Amino acid sequence: MMESTETTASGTGAMFACGAQSIRFPVPVFVRESASIVGKKEGEGPLGEFFDVIGSDELFGGSTWEEAESCLQRDSLHLAVKKAGLHTTDIRYLFAGDLLGQGIATSFGLMQYERPLFGLYGACSTCGLSLTLASMAISGGFTDIAACVTSSHFASAEKEFRFPLGYGNQRPLSATWTVTGSAAFILSSSAGSSPRALITGVTPGKIVDYGLRDSMNMGACMAPAAADTIARHLDDFKRSPADYDRIITGDLGQVGQRVLLDLLSERGIELGERHTDCGIEIFDCKKQDTHAGGSGCGCSAVVLSAFILRQLFTGRWRRVLFVPTGALLSKTSFNEGQTVPGIAHAVVLESPLPAA
Repeated sequence: MMESTETTASGTGAMFACGAQSIRFPVPVFVRESASIVGKKEGEGPLGEFFDVIGSDELFGGSTWEEAESCLQRDSLHLAVKKAGLHTTDIRYLFAGDLLGQGIATSFGLMQYERPLFGLYGACSTCGLSLTLASMAISGGFTDIAACVTSSHFASAEKEFRFPLGYGNQRPLSATWTVTGSAAFILSSSAGSSPRALITGVTPGKIVDYGLRDSMNMGACMAPAAADTIARHLDDFKRSPADYDRIITGDLGQVGQRVLLDLLSERGIELGERHTDCGIEIFDCKKQDTHAGGSGCGCSAVVLSAFILRQLFTGRWRRVLFVPTGALLSKTSFNEGQTVPGIAHAVVLESPLPAA
């Protein structure tokens, strides 16, 4: 039964505005297939056995770090399309993004596919942003098949946001390690032979700024946005944390996780052990010296593809709230003394298996 706060989206009949900020899809969008490619360090982490490809060359066949990231996007999309039994011409729209200036990893990486592209920037929340917009396009009847691609690379991100690697700067314990990796997702209006998961709703996030300026503690900068989106989602859908097997944020890391749980507790929302974070899951922080955990566009994307969707596909988890988080800063804004606002987008993922 539809809640009284829902209204039908004009002209579609397939989407419903839900509460103040969310959208419910009465007819689910199918995650038909996905693929993940990561670097050597990620492959040595706790999730190493689940990734599709672990690269042995951090340049991935490119000649620069930026070109390496483009290669990651190109290859992850190729693999996802292949696994889905499709051809690239079956993909009507691409929704893709990265962390680099003007989205160059995406534009140069996906140019050869010659498909219409929506180039996106949501910082490290871009995976959630791409899934949200692609799901809306499919549910709205604008396409039957779309692809979402995101990536990050440790070396290109350090060069873009911090210091060249040769500088050898000291990282504080609150810092996270940018994941080298890319994941691609094939979304469809039809299930295909064996879908990985269903997308049944989304909660696009708002920009939230608590006035923090520490770019080496982005988990704390992003946690308020994650708390805001999670609280709004639960209110819009009239649900509690118990309605989800897991509520999984993107790359808050260990510091950001503590901030998130405290902020939600102040609102009377207790996540407890239902919460985990992709940045915590992807690395063994102590053994791999990644300090607070993982981050980057590729972090939540590869964990979603390799690990989260696996739990949903097997029915181990029935429903997950996936909440990638992003820190909205640039070299310019940081050097001019601006704060580091955050944003988080929530996607409801459900198992394709019938309920027991």
